[in-house]
Amino acid sequence: SRVRTGLVADTTGLRMAKTQEEYDKEAAMGCADPTRALLMTRPAFGGNIMATLMCPRTKPQMATVRPGVMKRIDKDETRKGELIKFDVDFTEADMNVEILEVVKSDKKSVDLTEAKLIVSGGRGIGGPQGFDMIRDVADALGAEVGSSRACVDAGWIEKDRQVGQTGKTVRPDLYMACGISGAIQHVAGMEGSELVISINKNDTAPIFEVSDLGIIGDVKQILPKLADAIRKYKASKATN
Repeated sequence: SRVRTGLVADTTGLRMAKTQEEYDKEAAMGCADPTRALLMTRPAFGGNIMATLMCPRTKPQMATVRPGVMKRIDKDETRKGELIKFDVDFTEADMNVEILEVVKSDKKSVDLTEAKLIVSGGRGIGGPQGFDMIRDVADALGAEVGSSRACVDAGWIEKDRQVGQTGKTVRPDLYMACGISGAIQHVAGMEGSELVISINKNDTAPIFEVSDLGIIGDVKQILPKLADAIRKYKASKATN
């Protein structure tokens, strides 16, 4: 409020206006320079739609970004910045936070935001036992296990495995969605994946719209065969 401008929180996409239609909309809303308008996308109405917002009349244009949604770019050695050293003198009296305990996690799994390969299960796997199939495929691939919110809410798997609007935003090289319908809340957390493979017995499932490869069929029949095929392929490559 001090700078008298707006702030869009939890954005999943940022870009500059670049089409004439977007320029015209910005100008109509009072934007002095539409070519410098920042378009900020975030979930809205309970995550049922993705809304693009703008701040046409005031500057600076500000947004907070959900962790993991931006693609990491390669380091550019030619870019140089000025480093300013600023010494801050804190005393114990300045601290309003007290550390009561440090608990180290004993989990061996990799954080989903760092995973290169993810195999995720949804309601279509049938129950908590369905994750045995998911883990089997993940083990064969050397991947991490992910989940839709429905499975977490049902108590089938831990919360830290959830991908989506209220879970983790991931950008793996391979994302395999098994028995996941493709609600917008889930898609918001994985649509930046390099390659998406989906398995679903419903040929009209929305997940197929964001998939590079779609397999129509029952995950309970496909996944065991897939895990076996992956292991046989790896074994044959190892002997050659």
